[in-house]
Amino acid sequence: MSFKPLILAALLSLTPAAPLLAAPLDEAVTALQLEWEQIRYQLPTKQREGRFEQLAAKAHRASEQHPGRAEALIWEGIVLSSWAGEKGGLGALGLVKQAKALYEKAIAIDAKAMDGSALNSLGVLYYKVPGWPLGFGDKDKARELLLRALAVNPQGIDANYFYAEFLVESRQPDLALPYLERVLQAPARPGRPLADEGRRDEARALMAQLKKT
Repeated sequence: MSFKPLILAALLSLTPAAPLLAAPLDEAVTALQLEWEQIRYQLPTKQREGRFEQLAAKAHRASEQHPGRAEALIWEGIVLSSWAGEKGGLGALGLVKQAKALYEKAIAIDAKAMDGSALNSLGVLYYKVPGWPLGFGDKDKARELLLRALAVNPQGIDANYFYAEFLVESRQPDLALPYLERVLQAPARPGRPLADEGRRDEARALMAQLKKT
């Protein structure tokens, strides 16, 4: 079993379109964000797992230094999800469970923090992770969370991309194209050119894949 598709996420994923926050949390989040982007989009694949592991330790320190702040929890979850995506196999499942708990805690604090990034990132996990008995994957829960994220940030580059990817993986490719088009038209995020272009490249690749089917 492979968790490679856990984007890296996580994903996720998941590079939130957030305004800069008040220092010193601002500084911590910005540092995590920039290093995540460099690892995700500039490093060779073989180097990413180790670097995400190192970044996870920094992200955990940021969460400890800023208790009760959703932004720090979200970024720790993103880094753990990304590390899981590179790690793959059963060893990744423990990491995504940790990320899930962090996203849930962030949502309880402020579901709209960082333009709903915790909702989006948790939704990605729900459709990427296997279902019972191996994992907690749940397509219905994924759809609910991803739609909530879109409601918070309807023009967001990540919210539209991951809902489109979910639709493709749910065998609804015809419904995905409008969301991929929104990714290409989404407004640029201040200070995020690398992440924006990386996500647009992923959207173009997914669109090309759909046109072949």
